[in-house]
Amino acid sequence: MSFESRRAPTRRDVLRTGAAAAATLAMPFAGAQSAWPSKPVTIIVPFPAGGGTDAFARPLFGLMSKNAGKQFLIDNKGGAGGNVGATVASHAAADGYTFFMGAVHHTIAPSMYPKLDYNIETDFIPVGLISSVPQVVVVNPQRVPVTDLKGLLEYARKNPGKLNYGSAGNGTSHHLAGELFKLQTKTFITHIPYRGAGPALQDLIAGQVDMMFDGLGSSANHIKGGRIKALAVASERRAPGFADVPTSTEAGLPSYQVATWYGLWAPKNTPKEIVESMRAEMKKALTSDDLVKSWNGLGAETPNLYGDAFGKFVNSEIKRWADVVKASGAKLD
Repeated sequence: MSFESRRAPTRRDVLRTGAAAAATLAMPFAGAQSAWPSKPVTIIVPFPAGGGTDAFARPLFGLMSKNAGKQFLIDNKGGAGGNVGATVASHAAADGYTFFMGAVHHTIAPSMYPKLDYNIETDFIPVGLISSVPQVVVVNPQRVPVTDLKGLLEYARKNPGKLNYGSAGNGTSHHLAGELFKLQTKTFITHIPYRGAGPALQDLIAGQVDMMFDGLGSSANHIKGGRIKALAVASERRAPGFADVPTSTEAGLPSYQVATWYGLWAPKNTPKEIVESMRAEMKKALTSDDLVKSWNGLGAETPNLYGDAFGKFVNSEIKRWADVVKASGAKLD
């Protein structure tokens, strides 16, 4: 037996052996991250099927499933203006297999709800902006026989309290868009909250409610099908795919500018490498010709806002909507 085999291990030997063991233990973990996703990924959508969030979630994650070879599954968890799903997502395991698709509603909620079980700024990691689409003033043509926004205002002023509007729920952009419209036009229209834009749209089409201030994405196909009538989009320029629908500026309400946007977050503490992989897959899908064409058909723009830039945008939206809530006097019904 040689002296080298009999000698006591030095500090250098111990450190070398420990480093080798740590590297060996880390290899399976690194491999698991590089192989992401190795199983289906759940996307929590905090509204029922058929609404604006759903209209963008299904084509996006359908294409991402195709690209990645693994399923990105939509899990609709509606309620409380999108806050139920947000709470569930905030408590999800940070293992890279649950993500949250929220919306502008989640930057309005802090000003509308005194107690939330989640914080969109601290309980999540911003992944990126998915789409941005203007709000649109739509009516059931059988219940509200007007042809343009001027006619709607004349009708509302002659019949105060007779009209009502459906929304995706208290504190959503639909609700705030309606309250801001009433404030700026000095009209009174009764708010009827639903558990999502999908159910509200169903009742609008069925004639159970008179009108909506909806995100153009969820109303698009119903407008094209003639089931509801679009009077104006709440923006300075006409929406892609809807060149015949005038803007609020053209209709005489230049200060009425409201957009609905949708974004993706990961629960806090999700591994950075997985968040970056999700961001890359999302960007690949959003810049594809198929999705750009699909977004245009829904009147939406394809954004380019990811990571920290998206996070800063969310922060600014929280402040902006706090001012809108205060000015409009919006309250929970």
